[in-house]
Amino acid sequence: MRRAPSPNHGPRRGNRAVDMLVLHYTGMADAEAALARLRDPAAAVSAHYLIDEAGVVYQLVDEDRRAWHAGFSCWAGESDVNSCSIGVELANPGHGLGYRDFPAAQMSSLIELAGGIVARHAVPAHRVLGHADIAPRRKADPGERFDWRALAEAGIGLWPVDDGRGIEISLPEGLARLGYDVAGAGLRPTLVAFQRHWRPARVDGIGDGETRRRLAQVLDLLPKGA
Repeated sequence: MRRAPSPNHGPRRGNRAVDMLVLHYTGMADAEAALARLRDPAAAVSAHYLIDEAGVVYQLVDEDRRAWHAGFSCWAGESDVNSCSIGVELANPGHGLGYRDFPAAQMSSLIELAGGIVARHAVPAHRVLGHADIAPRRKADPGERFDWRALAEAGIGLWPVDDGRGIEISLPEGLARLGYDVAGAGLRPTLVAFQRHWRPARVDGIGDGETRRRLAQVLDLLPKGA
């Protein structure tokens, strides 16, 4: 791991403990450009970590500090996501600059890093999320090419088991129960975000049967009381 300190951070408000991990892509031409922006005081953005496509991990902000990665966002009623989360940026040009798969070396480094983060902070699996999940109207990252299933198989986050059941579920109520801000973001953007994460084969914002089944299966994985 390499240290690349960013000045863009502050104290966690209200002495909040970390209970969320948020993954991003950089949406920039390369990791060097992303590092420059994340360390630029004028940009006023940062993350705790950045992983380049070769798998090199850079630490920009200490985990006990509030990095500025989530922006205007909400999950499970929490609107100050920065104060309760660790943010990890993955170098990838994103949807606007030639979105591509995340290389094996990058994913391997992420699994090692994220595994340590969730262990240190006891982050629940259902609070390992993408930027699109917490800001559906603004963000698409890390997107449908990100391998959430591999992450879950490594014990980080959730991935549903498709048992083929035909399930009827209220989409707004189910998405809100999972944590999405359906009322604030709107149903269609929320469905797109859900599909990018848990139904990446087709991202169209349509609440078809497969999307409903996936949602029900993800909800089945939530701990009681969540």
